[in-house]
Amino acid sequence: MTKRVLIVKTSSMGDVLHTLPALTDASNAVKDIRFDWVVEENFAQIPSWHFAVDQVIPVAIRRWRKSWFSSDTRSERKRFIDQLQLQQYDAVIDAQGLIKSAFLITRKARGIKHGLDKKSAREPIASWFYDVKHFVAKDCHAVERVRKLFAESLNYSLPKEIGDYAIANHFLSVLPKDYQQYLVFLHSTTRDDKHWTEDEWRALIKLIEPTGYKIKLPWGSAHEYERSLRLAKAFSHVEVLPKSSLAEIATILAGAKAVVSVDTGLSHLTAALDRPNITLYGPTDPKLIGGYGLNQNSLISPQKSMQTILATEVYEKLALII
Repeated sequence: MTKRVLIVKTSSMGDVLHTLPALTDASNAVKDIRFDWVVEENFAQIPSWHFAVDQVIPVAIRRWRKSWFSSDTRSERKRFIDQLQLQQYDAVIDAQGLIKSAFLITRKARGIKHGLDKKSAREPIASWFYDVKHFVAKDCHAVERVRKLFAESLNYSLPKEIGDYAIANHFLSVLPKDYQQYLVFLHSTTRDDKHWTEDEWRALIKLIEPTGYKIKLPWGSAHEYERSLRLAKAFSHVEVLPKSSLAEIATILAGAKAVVSVDTGLSHLTAALDRPNITLYGPTDPKLIGGYGLNQNSLISPQKSMQTILATEVYEKLALII
């Protein structure tokens, strides 16, 4: 008999991706287990790439907050709850650990509700809304925390092997024609202090030129597009990609020889696709939320400043890959 589990992990991109290895663990450990997944609408493509997910239930809390009490938003919220409650689940796992996920979503789902206890959750009050509370130490990587939560919730032993995102195969049939003939540079992130300087990006681009590799620059907003144009200016081996969906960017990443990235969600997507990646860290610490998986490399500024990282340092690491 199929065991049906609802996952509540709504955002951000990195957090959603960090949940995937736990699904793989559970699928290997529990016979006939299947998952539905509540996720923010902007990231709804990601769970669908995993073989164990049947239904993705998009939620729009980020958008709803802008007009929470409008008639349109109220109607949309009601449709979401109606869809959420169609299925009786054997277990509901809130892997977000926030008040909004616990109060607005998890408590309204049908099934035994599992989540982090007050010592483990990012927001301890969230634990009030769970039927079964689990302790998971905070001093381990985010992927391992979710893997442990799933193992505790579904009563199986946590595997000792490194977690498997299990989404790379999804893209094997759609790899680009120029597979592994190019690099991808992920230069965009949400915080200004996590950006690498444009001068150093261009210096790295120049160092790559003699290798014969092309460089592809994805972007997601107008100012990111403008930065891409500035980085590519006067370099014939650099391509500014057209506006792309998350699945299209994933396909580009899956076909790359290697990736250089700042601390951003797409860097975690690169890790999930098992592509060689060098991630640059300034003010953020990769110990708990850095790149997890095969072929993931970190270049960390001792001064905690992106401005101190030099293109020559990055190229030395990249040369070992390409």
